[in-house]
Amino acid sequence: MAKDPALDDTAPKDMRTEDWRALLSPVEFAILRESATERPGTGRYLNEERAGAYHCAGCGHKLYDGAHKFHSGCGWPSFFQEVEADAITTYVDHSHGMTRTEMRCGSCDGHLGHIFPDAPQTPTGIRHCVNGYALLFVPEGEDPQEVLRDHRAAQ
Repeated sequence: MAKDPALDDTAPKDMRTEDWRALLSPVEFAILRESATERPGTGRYLNEERAGAYHCAGCGHKLYDGAHKFHSGCGWPSFFQEVEADAITTYVDHSHGMTRTEMRCGSCDGHLGHIFPDAPQTPTGIRHCVNGYALLFVPEGEDPQEVLRDHRAAQ
């Protein structure tokens, strides 16, 4: 089994493609490591309402607080800000004939989705449009490493 960067001392950015492929489900690998996008309305956590936090499904890095999630109607989980400035990194993305802001996990560099300035109903005015399969929800009061361990075992 591949070393799990969230459960041991492996540096996520040092992991090889083969290690990620062995660790992640096929859809998680496609999204996080190959920048794929799930079809709208098909990912996990779109309608998640419980208190908790959202972590990277690749490395377990905490990305979003559930209190920052909102229903945007776009078909993907949406957040108006990350938990900390270094939780994500952003890049200019010119793919698909448009210019967008791509966001990646600040720890493992996994593709998460894109940021759009189209959420005037939020305190920041921005929408982090995140692939649900790039995320792992950790309910309030639960241990993130245990949730990740259980998630990995169920795959």
